[in-house]
Amino acid sequence: MALLTTAALAAGLACAQASVPASARVLTLAEVLQAARDSTEVAIARQSVRAAEADVQAADHAPAPVLSTKLSSIDLQNGIGAGAPGRKRIDTSLGIDWTWERGGKRVARTQTAQRAAEAAQGDLDETQVQQSIAAGSAFYDLLAAQDRLQEVGEIERSAAQLSASAQRRAQAGDLPVQDASRVQIEAERSRVDTRTAQLERDRARITLAQVLGPAAQAATGTPVASATADPTAWNAATAAPAGDADIDALVESRADVRAAAARVAAAEAALAAAEAQRSADVTLGVSLDHYPGTSDRLLEVRASMPLNWGDRFDGEIGRAQAQLMQSQDLSAKARLDARLDLQRLRTEADVQARRWQAFDADILSRARQVADSAELAYRKGAMSLSDLLDARRTLRATQLDAIAARADHAKAALAWRLRTQALASP
Repeated sequence: MALLTTAALAAGLACAQASVPASARVLTLAEVLQAARDSTEVAIARQSVRAAEADVQAADHAPAPVLSTKLSSIDLQNGIGAGAPGRKRIDTSLGIDWTWERGGKRVARTQTAQRAAEAAQGDLDETQVQQSIAAGSAFYDLLAAQDRLQEVGEIERSAAQLSASAQRRAQAGDLPVQDASRVQIEAERSRVDTRTAQLERDRARITLAQVLGPAAQAATGTPVASATADPTAWNAATAAPAGDADIDALVESRADVRAAAARVAAAEAALAAAEAQRSADVTLGVSLDHYPGTSDRLLEVRASMPLNWGDRFDGEIGRAQAQLMQSQDLSAKARLDARLDLQRLRTEADVQARRWQAFDADILSRARQVADSAELAYRKGAMSLSDLLDARRTLRATQLDAIAARADHAKAALAWRLRTQALASP
């Protein structure tokens, strides 16, 4: 009985797609990436942006004027006199006070909030990229798990056929009972491998559902934990040549680098706001007094300011300076980490592409040829059962390694594409 040696991976994918139950929902890569942009982590980051934008509104306004009223000059010794309440000897006053902020406090305060909002937007963009990469990786893991299940299932069926044939030959005295038992053991192992592959497929579904979060079901219209990955997504697993990529431009376009730079600008504005405290604010006020017996219209104009003797706000300024230096260090670290991450992604995309190409163009076909030759030789009695089983195991391991190589290539290509497409974003 021939092993499944002539079926290419593409044919295996077609079989996998055909074997999907009609009721199963097939998820496309585009749907998964779109759902990832609405995941729980992205929703949390989006709310942080809205909070930061609200902080800008809260910062960009002058101090509110203060309305005050008072009763004074109440003579407790001689009394307040007779007559209507408005004619008694009580000085009534109605005034308004307003603080004039000096030193550019409002501008610095607003700029700090604006830069913080820009940093929050950068964090949102970075979260979307990270979630897209994680979702794409989980999607291809599910796709690879489906292919492994298909391949292992075909191997199980082929091993079962060989075992049945060996049992018939053993009963007819054409094959030693020991060899028939070895073939049966291989069939049982293949059956266990199929159950394991089913478990890995279910785990991959759950992992994808966890990455996408509760919003995925609304976006895709089906529970992800019971869906199937679209096998045609393998065709999208290509990456642009990474060797000529402008790493410097890519680093500056990354959302995490832009967020770190915005935090440096926010820290600079916060330092300016701290230094502006050395300019004392002036509170200006005016009151209209009514004092029967003296005048019904008395005007008071006043101005006040704090005397910051001995306090130059050195503590506040020192803290702002330290936070500025900290943000600069974090920005430099973010740039370095971004550069190293891009170099890693570029290397992985190139290496994984060559690895998959080697399996697709050479290794897998040779393994099939060896298995086919072993099958033919065994049927003609020119090869032992041990050599046939070794050839089958080699083909099985090669097929599974090829699926793993294809998945690694797809994940690396997707990660590189998601990271580099930001350069073309407006």
